[in-house]
Amino acid sequence: MVSEHSDATHGETSALALKILVAGGFGVGKTTLVGAVSEIRPLRTEELLSEAGRSVDDTDGVDQKVTTTVAMDFGRITIRDGLSLYLFGTPGQDRFWFLWDELSQGALGAVVLADTRRLEDCFPAVDYFEHRRIPFVVAVNCFAGARTYGPHDVSHALDLDRGTPVVLCDARDRDSGKEVLISLVEYAGRMHTARLLESVS
Repeated sequence: MVSEHSDATHGETSALALKILVAGGFGVGKTTLVGAVSEIRPLRTEELLSEAGRSVDDTDGVDQKVTTTVAMDFGRITIRDGLSLYLFGTPGQDRFWFLWDELSQGALGAVVLADTRRLEDCFPAVDYFEHRRIPFVVAVNCFAGARTYGPHDVSHALDLDRGTPVVLCDARDRDSGKEVLISLVEYAGRMHTARLLESVS
């Protein structure tokens, strides 16, 4: 979590910047979500998929995908006056997972994007955040032509801990993405408050 405090003696408003991860499987829409909601030009580290990588990257169901994130995506969005979110999109392939530990340091929470056509691809991200007790929400990216499942069905299929939010979204739509981020901030706030109270009781 990154915080910024201004000098109150000069009458400036203090600002808070929170670090959020956007994770999920290969081709699920992480780069799209960061780009859709970011108020600055997003930093992207995408490279063209190579023939050598086709034996490693499972493109089944995302045949039109021609690029892949090799480090991270970065964007920023202001939720309200004094509250900004710094968004870090993680690479989806296993061979880039060594970056996750660095990116997750200081994160308030995470969004795990899910595609119901390839739901199993988000299991590793769910396990990662559950084991590290990093609050997260699962955002089901509703692709055209994909069968629609309700939040309860997705929660059951992923065997999520009780209370973990599942929301439906369109990663291409700024307002939809913003609602996902607000859900995460609210949920992470409740989780961190509960843990703080637990630690002092």
